[in-house]
Amino acid sequence: MPQQEEQKTAERRGWHLPAVVELPLLLLVALVVTLLVKAFFAQAFYIPSASMEPQLREGDRVVVSRTAYRLHDPHRGDVVVFPDPGAPEETDGFVEGLVDDVLGAVALGSHDDSELIKRVVGLPGEVIQGRDGRVLIDGRRVFEPYLEPDMLTSDFGPATVPEGHVFVLGDNRTNSHDSRFADVGPIEIDSLVGRAVARVWPPGRTAFL
Repeated sequence: MPQQEEQKTAERRGWHLPAVVELPLLLLVALVVTLLVKAFFAQAFYIPSASMEPQLREGDRVVVSRTAYRLHDPHRGDVVVFPDPGAPEETDGFVEGLVDDVLGAVALGSHDDSELIKRVVGLPGEVIQGRDGRVLIDGRRVFEPYLEPDMLTSDFGPATVPEGHVFVLGDNRTNSHDSRFADVGPIEIDSLVGRAVARVWPPGRTAFL
């Protein structure tokens, strides 16, 4: 009788892997899920500088939607992440790359120097110019509520944004390396990693973008 009760108890508990096997298996599953989410849906991004102040400060973390531009074209005012045109090719090893992916997915990893975050200001086919401290699109001043009231933009252009490209600027116009500079220039829409949709860190400043 006692033996039958033990058998029933074991059946109710179900079959379990030994702990020494279960833990690595769970870590592997977590890694696969992380990589799939990053590849197809979203990733975390660490703000590396003051170029997007005041909305995004150095050290903030944002979530970037990788599917946004599969559903619609970029809009003026979108905050986007894209490969730095002047960055050297990545040389991380396979294991190091996996570790960075996992840490980055939970917003713990360090900033990836090969990517930049800026705001879309000029759209394909538009003529953009900086004049008298303001940005003009096709000769008309752009309303930019995300800038500090006293923020001025240095003179540039006029320049026509090529088809299939966007013209990006940092919100902190006096401290941003963006499309005004020849080594960055207009950014190909097809190269955009995605759109920043929410600030998730620090906790007291969480907000949708």
